[in-house]
Amino acid sequence: MQTELTQPGPLLDSAGRLSQVGWARQPLLDCNLENARFYALRFLQRFRIKRWDYYAVFTPRRFFSATIADLGYAGNVFVYTLDFETGDLHEEGLVIPLAKGIVLPRSSGECESSFADERARLFFRVAEGQRRLTVEWPAFHAGRGISAEITLSTPPGAETMTIVIPIGRRRFYYNTKINCLPASGWLRYGDLREELEPRTCIGSLDWGRGVWEYRSFWNWASASGFLPDGRTVGLNLGRGFGDLSAATENALILDNRIHKLDQVNFEYVSGDYMKPWRFTDNQGRLDLTFTPFKDRCARTNLGVIFSEVHQMFGRYSGRAVADDGQVIQIRDLIGFAEEHHARW
Repeated sequence: MQTELTQPGPLLDSAGRLSQVGWARQPLLDCNLENARFYALRFLQRFRIKRWDYYAVFTPRRFFSATIADLGYAGNVFVYTLDFETGDLHEEGLVIPLAKGIVLPRSSGECESSFADERARLFFRVAEGQRRLTVEWPAFHAGRGISAEITLSTPPGAETMTIVIPIGRRRFYYNTKINCLPASGWLRYGDLREELEPRTCIGSLDWGRGVWEYRSFWNWASASGFLPDGRTVGLNLGRGFGDLSAATENALILDNRIHKLDQVNFEYVSGDYMKPWRFTDNQGRLDLTFTPFKDRCARTNLGVIFSEVHQMFGRYSGRAVADDGQVIQIRDLIGFAEEHHARW
């Protein structure tokens, strides 16, 4: 049921249809969103196209995330951080009318993403196998402030989890997830400054482009960390939107190589998110229990625009089977799993 793409080409043909559908180990397709055709009045289309760069970093002490997003009718820039020991979680965001001042690139490769005004500055630069994140938010958490200079390195031959799927007749999703990027640099939150070392700190990217239905729902689960023998291990699991008959985004990432999974079941109690979640697949290659310790609930209700996400932070334990049959034992791997409802 999994169609692997191996040839480069355009994302959309001249009629606005997906030229290929499936998954790939690299982002092979040119994201030519200018070819999208889902409204008779072309000028309205930009208000329905969604684009974002979401970065996440795990250190031994905390989780840190920074996002630049263009939702068509508005931009959304946000940063949040979670202290694993104390449970302290703080998040701040900016809504930018018509996404003015937001720069997001056509490609997830060599590129720059940015937003800056008198309140905050976020700058993401990709070049020469490195992703450099610069964040400055002086007023974050009532003037406590947060800033970061972080470099995520791409190991030679590293693979990504990329999918191209249709959503209805004219809508679509083009997404690249990169797990297990060694992180270096520093992060300052108030008076606390943390130095990041690649042997203990690791990051990931969620790069999304597409056009969704107005009412959308999805589950996503992700983790990046280390095995006892020093190898990196990651998880990317998802479901809930679009036509997944040709490809899912489900994968085990072992030493920066994709080990593709087919269909994965999310077993959890919606509304009682702190109960353990279980993840199993249809091929007997995955059996994980996720035990949450923190619920990040982010809710926006502007009438016609609504979003509610429960992003649970917790620990994964269980087993996963690599493509060669090797059984990977996972113990207390910190990550997250989420439920998201949106009208957008």
